[in-house]
Amino acid sequence: MLATLMPINVEVEKHNNESSANVIRRFTKRVQASSIINRMRRIRYFTRTKSENVKKAGRLKKLEKKAEYERLFKLGKIQDRSSRKR
Repeated sequence: MLATLMPINVEVEKHNNESSANVIRRFTKRVQASSIINRMRRIRYFTRTKSENVKKAGRLKKLEKKAEYERLFKLGKIQDRSSRKR
């Protein structure tokens, strides 16, 4: 699940006559606006891990689909996936 997340960089530069507290306040506002914390909490606390049976069933289904695709490709009923444009 973590691989699907896009990294977000939040950067704040200090202006000439700006206090450190003000820079920290602006940084926290930007972090809240980018919803980094909400996404991390959702990943950490609210995502369910799939059971072994569900994982195995998914793998078997994928293998069956691949075998069916290869069979249809050999028969010439479908085109190669790499030749199709998206």
